[in-house]
Amino acid sequence: MTQRSRRGVVATLAATALMTLAACGGSGSGDDPGTEQSFRAGGAAGSAKNAEAQAPMAVPDGASEGGRLTVLTSVAPSTLDPTQAYYTDSTAILSDLVTRSLTQFVYDPTSDDMQLIPDLATDLGRPNEDNTEWTFTLRDGLKYEDGTDVKAEDVAYAIKRTFAIAELPDGPTYNTTFFLDGDTYKGPFSDKGAYKGVQVKGNDITITMRRPFSDMDYYASFPQFTAIPEAKDNPQTYGQHPLATGPYKFADYKAGASLTLEKNEYWDPATDPGRIQAVDGWDFKFAQDTAKLENVIINDTGSAQTTLTYDNVTAASYRQISQDKDRLVTGTQPCTFMWFLDMTKIKDLKVRQALGWAYPYQDAWKAAGELVGITRVPGTAILPPGTAGRKEYQALDGQDGQTTDPAKSKALLKEAGAEGFEIKFLYATDDDQSIAAKDAIVKGLEAGGFKATPIASTTETIRTDRTDYNSPINVRSSGWCSDWPSGTTWFPAQWSGDLVGLEGMPNPANFKVKEMDAEQDRILDTLTPAEAIKAWGDFDQKMESTYYPAVVTGYGGVAMIHGSKVGGMANDNVRGMPTFSRMYISR
Repeated sequence: MTQRSRRGVVATLAATALMTLAACGGSGSGDDPGTEQSFRAGGAAGSAKNAEAQAPMAVPDGASEGGRLTVLTSVAPSTLDPTQAYYTDSTAILSDLVTRSLTQFVYDPTSDDMQLIPDLATDLGRPNEDNTEWTFTLRDGLKYEDGTDVKAEDVAYAIKRTFAIAELPDGPTYNTTFFLDGDTYKGPFSDKGAYKGVQVKGNDITITMRRPFSDMDYYASFPQFTAIPEAKDNPQTYGQHPLATGPYKFADYKAGASLTLEKNEYWDPATDPGRIQAVDGWDFKFAQDTAKLENVIINDTGSAQTTLTYDNVTAASYRQISQDKDRLVTGTQPCTFMWFLDMTKIKDLKVRQALGWAYPYQDAWKAAGELVGITRVPGTAILPPGTAGRKEYQALDGQDGQTTDPAKSKALLKEAGAEGFEIKFLYATDDDQSIAAKDAIVKGLEAGGFKATPIASTTETIRTDRTDYNSPINVRSSGWCSDWPSGTTWFPAQWSGDLVGLEGMPNPANFKVKEMDAEQDRILDTLTPAEAIKAWGDFDQKMESTYYPAVVTGYGGVAMIHGSKVGGMANDNVRGMPTFSRMYISR
């Protein structure tokens, strides 16, 4: 997923992804606010399952009735269409509040972890013996916001819709990798005939695979597995007001600016084991100034008491809010931030390796407002700490994920005959931290012998600019978070050569290497899930050590703040987002 990234990585496959990955480095001091805390590994987030979770979810005793919660953020979702949603913020908003899926993640306060439970479906799905067929049974009593019944055919249509990558880009692509005919079917808008991979019988929805897929229960938690009635779908406009099946529905949406949610009167808590409807509504305000929104929440007066942000707090505000830690939520996320190096434009391995030494890690983090040790720590492997099968290695000998060495960078550029090689990357002109990070990057790259050319974008457009093949850039700064705790959510989802050229640029490095694609096929087609665990760790090391298509710029964590009357806000450690589905206003 893209971090505020396609978890993508929000992090915020968003604020953080945007700010932190557009940074450059140097040396750091020891006065970081995060040095007093230890960083917890987040790669195993969401590994727990509870197929027996029962509805309704209890409303906490301390919750008041009614009121509105306000969410301020410096970033803006690029889409709220369920099929396209793949950044951590867009998936959290939709899945927690608006559109239900076959399964869902819910916060477990006992373990301080997210766990997978049923949602629209009565259980977590029933696979056949070799995981090539999964059946989900839809609950009775489900309705849309207009009072009409949710049907199994609507879920089947939503699944077919995920194949329409040309019309609806940027969503996850596991369906093309695993589902029957996923490599040829183009969705209901282009292929008018029936799709054999999804069948409906009564309330049962059966999905057939072209290769074993043991993680379908996790995949079914994404907004792509909601219900969409075909008769009410217009792919150009559906994201402006997706039909709600959750506790809240769209009242007003201004893309890039704001989203207002109100109660969905047809949501029945007796059908939902993972959500409550304790507040009257939600007010999301996007593209806000970081300093101003933090100042509002920290001052905690009036409506600020019911206000929160999902942006990581800056160092200065962290020091202030640390005196009132009940209003600070910290935790992990299974995210790695990277500079994706476009293999079609930076073709020489030595030039790519030079970037690994020129990147000014620590200075970049600080310029972007990261809390070193809390929201950002050095990274080596692509798989984040805690992921099963992860191997600790250094793709560049001596590179520990935080060392900047201009001399090594210059030497590699000289060997390649590429001194002064031009690096072009995006930054947001309307975000002070993005500008500061850009300045740090330029300084670091130039010290390492590169020519640095920042390309202007905005908070509202940077996500779509980043995934545009025609953008005049050769480096894409973003992050990626595990969609579930498995290497399957890292390499087939983002590093398969089959993804190169698809709309939405799901392979942001344009990494297409025959031997690595063959190895992915071997892992997916011939290994058991247990055997694949180690194989993905080996794949990670070989890809980075042999081809170096990405500079790992760190692993992510979260530090979010809220007003004193915001209740139920914990860290969704699968996304690094607030646990919207269980939140309320305290008495």
